Amino acid sequence: MTSSSTPGLARFNTLTADEAAAALHEVCASTAWGRAVLAHRPYATAEALFATSDAATAELSPEDLAEAMAGHPPIGRPKPGDPASAREQRGMAGASEELRTEMLELNLAYQERFGHVFLICATGATGEQMRDAVKSRIANSPEQERGHVRTELGRINRIRLTRLVRESQEQGA
Repeated sequence: MTSSSTPGLARFNTLTADEAAAALHEVCASTAWGRAVLAHRPYATAEALFATSDAATAELSPEDLAEAMAGHPPIGRPKPGDPASAREQRGMAGASEELRTEMLELNLAYQERFGHVFLICATGATGEQMRDAVKSRIANSPEQERGHVRTELGRINRIRLTRLVRESQEQGA
């Protein structure tokens, strides 16, 4: 995205509040995050939108983080019928049955330890990279892991916002 306003961003800025809230909910399931991003419309640039998203992500309470994570399926099990989920987890699509089984076991162990799904920005990551990440992060303290989750959520939100503004641009053309 460039620093100037794009037709897609302009379209996002002119959606009704309900339409924009629904679009933002597809980016991040946290109600608090969506409200914070919605409250700063209109955005002059995509960078301003990203900065607001980053700030809103940084301010999420543990409960808000839990709400955001609830919108993410476990790695290796994309949300059925959701092309975005399948696209983001593409690195697991060609994984061996052995790697899929290992990821399932690691996901369950992680969820038992932390009480939520393992969250990673899976876009562009291989199945092996995701496996290695969960293996290294499972030893974290809950506080350390919350920091990792917040960072990964911010990365995911930026990718999804970029796609939202790009899709808005294509729809408006």
